[in-house]
Amino acid sequence: MKELETKILDIDLDEVRNKIKYLNLENVKCENQVNNLFDFPNKTLLAKKGYARVRFVEDLLNNKVVYYMTTKKMISQDKFKVMEEVEIEVSDGEEAIKLFESLGLELVGSVKKYRESYRYKNSLIEIDINDKSFCPFPYIEVETSTEEELKEVVELLGYTMEDTCSKTIYDILNDKGITPKSPLGI
Repeated sequence: MKELETKILDIDLDEVRNKIKYLNLENVKCENQVNNLFDFPNKTLLAKKGYARVRFVEDLLNNKVVYYMTTKKMISQDKFKVMEEVEIEVSDGEEAIKLFESLGLELVGSVKKYRESYRYKNSLIEIDINDKSFCPFPYIEVETSTEEELKEVVELLGYTMEDTCSKTIYDILNDKGITPKSPLGI
């Protein structure tokens, strides 16, 4: 599936949550995540701003743990970050890790985050709060399939497209002079 992504940085978390509450958006995710990122020893995937991932999710809304295997590949990073993503839910996260390792992939980083997600039409509005040792500030990520809806969501939240950023979180941290405790360059 191809998705458009953009980030909104420098947010006031309480203000954003109040706006979402005022808009009466459906809360579709409230979760703690551990994102285990994989690549080949020669970093073929990362060189193309892609990766393979096994995500462990503590789903706080449904009181269960779920696991996902994902591959992501950046298609474009001009106006928006356009990613091709293939994701499947799996029954066992440790077995998923073994499968990637059996294909020659190595664990290159592990990132913990808290995420709450809200649905607006066909879009997801995600508030990400990462482990402070990785990223010391919260941000919003908007994911959708059309440019029109992405703009609509950004404006609905009280921002403009000039407030958005198509960079990866690693590029953003680098721009801010923050070195995350992860060797990734995505």
